[in-house]
Amino acid sequence: MLSPPEIAGSPLESLYKEYMDFLFDTYTEILEELTPILKKKYPQGEKQTDRAWEAIIRAKACDIVRGLLPASTRSNLGVYANGQAFEYMLVKMYASDNAEVIQYADMILHELRKIIPAFLTRVDLENRGKLWSQYIKDIHSDMNGVVKSLLKKETVALPIRHTQNEVNLIAWDKDGLDKIIQSILFEYTFESEKDIQKRIETFTEEEKRDILKKYCGNRQNRRHKPGRALETISYKFEVLSDYGAFRDLQRHRMLTLEWQKLSPRNGYIIPIELEDLPRLKKLYENALIKSEGIYEKINDAFGEEVAQYVIPFAYRVRYEICMNLREATHFIELRSQKQGHYSYRKVCIDMHDLIINKAKHDFVDDCMKFVDKNFYDLSREDAENKKDRKL
Repeated sequence: MLSPPEIAGSPLESLYKEYMDFLFDTYTEILEELTPILKKKYPQGEKQTDRAWEAIIRAKACDIVRGLLPASTRSNLGVYANGQAFEYMLVKMYASDNAEVIQYADMILHELRKIIPAFLTRVDLENRGKLWSQYIKDIHSDMNGVVKSLLKKETVALPIRHTQNEVNLIAWDKDGLDKIIQSILFEYTFESEKDIQKRIETFTEEEKRDILKKYCGNRQNRRHKPGRALETISYKFEVLSDYGAFRDLQRHRMLTLEWQKLSPRNGYIIPIELEDLPRLKKLYENALIKSEGIYEKINDAFGEEVAQYVIPFAYRVRYEICMNLREATHFIELRSQKQGHYSYRKVCIDMHDLIINKAKHDFVDDCMKFVDKNFYDLSREDAENKKDRKL
């Protein structure tokens, strides 16, 4: 177990390590007791191999208990980019207040210079990359000062128990369908946008929907992506979800996402599967609650950036997602599929419902054909059985 650089060697390091060990021990204890319960609840199918059944049950158990994993949990990450993108990524990393981020920036720069040294000459030059990083760092510092001086001090209430994820649609294009039709027709005519708009004003709703249907075509699967005209309109969502769901959605490539720091103040999610297992539920919840006092101690000593390390995945974090309709189609269809964790699947399902019911954009169903709104007890069942058929 590695301690964050800020905590390593400090009086709080032993407290930090003890809690990390406690979290993983509790995770293991619940997992081991939960697995036979799930095996009894979901017996092996007649044509199901031992390997597939074990993998399905293991995945279900891990999905339930994953909320106990702390934000400090290490994971594998691969980054594929061109030289310019790597340069900007490193500049931003060097602007971070997190010592671990700086350490990884040093290691990444060292490795990249073995392959593309010419693309990264400016990253650590005083008047180029370092000046750029300082520019970003100064903005963050000034904005934190603005918030502290102009906004009232936030009252931190006791964390909410047994809360649910929340999704809200806060901005959208009121005349979305007209904008899309205008963009569709522009590609196929020689007329100006202004002239096309005049024509659209004479179209009936049915005619507009027919144009959109023909433009999206007969999609056979979610990999058949609709055209760029859908990029004309956009949606902005505010989400308050458990950190595990955030981490799954954060890695998505096609969207703009901004998030707040992770803390105990937004409450946490208790898996519904533990409601009928009081002993395991108590173990789970006690492990979460214990993080709050440790968070406050580390926050007082090292600030909010470092204190995030101790917060488990079950706690909620607030973030905003902005995406155009083309991005939303890809995002919602992909992240609502059966094999995904229900926590983030539900976020995507709620997004789709808000587009239809709040924005009144029911026309999106003419292009968004593969949103899966079903609930599955064993989300990995099909995938594991399919894997066996290939062996």
